[in-house]
Amino acid sequence: MSVTCGGGMAVSPQQIARLDAKFCNGNVSANSIEENDEILDNSNQISSGKPPRSLSTVRHCSSSAFLSEPKKNCENFMEILEAILRKDQNSTWKMSSSVLTIFVNIFLHLQISLLPAAFYGVFDGHGGIDAATFTRSNILKFIVEDSHFPAGIKKAVKNAFAKADHALADAKSLDRSSGTTALTAFMLDRMMLIANAGDSRAVLGKRGRAIELSKDHKPNVTSERIRIEKLGGVIYDGYLNGQLSVARALGDWHIKGSKGSNCPLSSEPELEEIILTEEDEFLILGCDGLWDVMSSQCAVTMVRKALMQHNDPEKCSKALVKEALQRNTCDNLTVVVICFSANPPPKIEIPKYHRRRSISAEGLDHLKGALNSL
Repeated sequence: MSVTCGGGMAVSPQQIARLDAKFCNGNVSANSIEENDEILDNSNQISSGKPPRSLSTVRHCSSSAFLSEPKKNCENFMEILEAILRKDQNSTWKMSSSVLTIFVNIFLHLQISLLPAAFYGVFDGHGGIDAATFTRSNILKFIVEDSHFPAGIKKAVKNAFAKADHALADAKSLDRSSGTTALTAFMLDRMMLIANAGDSRAVLGKRGRAIELSKDHKPNVTSERIRIEKLGGVIYDGYLNGQLSVARALGDWHIKGSKGSNCPLSSEPELEEIILTEEDEFLILGCDGLWDVMSSQCAVTMVRKALMQHNDPEKCSKALVKEALQRNTCDNLTVVVICFSANPPPKIEIPKYHRRRSISAEGLDHLKGALNSL
């Protein structure tokens, strides 16, 4: 099971206050999400002009989100376009009913200058849906409520993953044997922090080049194998303790045992922080069903080529899923495409080098002699 969540929007302070209260009190439900969508019905339209790297508001729907032009008195806002598509293995296209829209107003939490924030995630569950659904609904709340947020954003994210993991152990209404991988992208102005625990992957498209921002936590990866063996774990045919094909995950307390024990199955995410530049065009988040049959560079090449043709991230995510199915992937698929510009990627111009070549007088004499001897 794969669950996605995403958001990249800003609304009026009154709207945000109503929405923020819903998330901070933990009452995240399908009904509250529907109410949030109604609040956003009258948001601004996307501008047709060339967008700067900073925008203030975004219009969101179940398939895509678009930012409008910034207000004149707003600066350092980043533009986000995103499309989410989920393809079930029954070969019928549908937008995922479990797509959750989350957004943060930093001003309400910090009383500092208003900065745009966006949060996206892919949660690939196993052993049932409990762990993936719970983590999807609560991980952002755990991040923004952490005492280290936002000055120590990395510490806050790590604490949030640990808190979600422990909550899965304590919740009596959830299946302790359920687990999930977690891949999140937190964007604050131009800063982007990727956190990953599991085998999903985040790939940045940078002027046509694929930049992997996360590592696949497979048990047979050297660094993970060494960590697992140091903690007394074993790997059978690529499976941790013969049970899981991932080395890091939230939940799975039937394997981890009691809290505080040194279990080879870790919930600690690996983090990668970058500052987005003009060369950064889009981000791809995908679960292992995509990367099992496709390289990161192949995915970036496909998305960039498609964006240059139709500039539609929803079609791009759909194309990646379709291609993975044609390559006979054996797993469920979730793909998120997040574009950082309303314009399509520019054509890459290969510079032509004009070199003047010369020959010495001695070399010219040798050449004449060789020609005359023919």
